[in-house]
Amino acid sequence: MNVENLRETARSYFDDELSPAHDWHHVERVEALAERLLTEYDAADERTVRLAVLLHDIGRAREDRGEIADHARWGAREARSLLAERGVDGERIDAVCHAIRVHRYSSDREPETLEAEILCDADNLDALGAVGIARCFTYGGERGETIHDPDLPPEADDTAAGATQYNHFHKKILALPERMYTDAGRALAADRRAVVADFLERFEREVDGEV
Repeated sequence: MNVENLRETARSYFDDELSPAHDWHHVERVEALAERLLTEYDAADERTVRLAVLLHDIGRAREDRGEIADHARWGAREARSLLAERGVDGERIDAVCHAIRVHRYSSDREPETLEAEILCDADNLDALGAVGIARCFTYGGERGETIHDPDLPPEADDTAAGATQYNHFHKKILALPERMYTDAGRALAADRRAVVADFLERFEREVDGEV
């Protein structure tokens, strides 16, 4: 099966009401990042990675609508059906579905293959840097979350993801480089993390009225 033949099918799972933080453009960015990582790892199966990237968030709209609890788990099952219908061999289907199943930040399972590690790293990289900053505030705004509460600093926030967008950066985003599985992913993550750190430093100064 030609990977490109699956693109429109994967695209059909993304409706116009889906959050801009997790829309089809996110998939395209993850695809570009995965392709960059693939240049560093000749041992990775490119076709498996590309299939996994295209299908990794096909359950996102259903999760956002409250129809399912875990888009990664659902997406892996759906991907298995889609790939089987198209005659993809069973070993590759297993590899693609494993990568989809473990890709989300809060997954209860770790990636067991290089291909899954590349998808995880590419997906997390899109949450860092300038794009990551834009995604964070977009998603928080849609959910009506507070940008910053001076009376609730990160160290006093007992929520896992952060009760404000500012706290979310400190509780999750800045720690993403530590969750990278590949050396190439860690290098890119370090650069993108620096962008976020510089932004937060400026943000804090503006909050305090210094600039």
